[in-house]
Amino acid sequence: MKNPGTNIRDIIGKIKNCLAGIWQVADEVARDKAVGTIEAEKEELDYIFAVLVQGTFIGMPSPPVHISMDLLPLMEKDLILLLERVDTANEPLSRLFSVFDIG
Repeated sequence: MKNPGTNIRDIIGKIKNCLAGIWQVADEVARDKAVGTIEAEKEELDYIFAVLVQGTFIGMPSPPVHISMDLLPLMEKDLILLLERVDTANEPLSRLFSVFDIG
């Protein structure tokens, strides 16, 4: 015959394991969202850097042209990002909503 105290301990152990599993899944989801947000933030910083360096072409004050031209071969990814932003320039809030999963 089982002791009534062990039955309660078994139930508490099962509840504890269930809650630990739920917590682990929630933690994994939160970490995934955090990584996605950081990646989007890095992309924004790359975009800002590209605009600052290549601002001469759009009329913004920028570093001297020879520095911009020296950096041009190293900025291939940033220039592709600038060209992609031209497509989404008319909907700036849609990008923000997709990053932060608002909707």
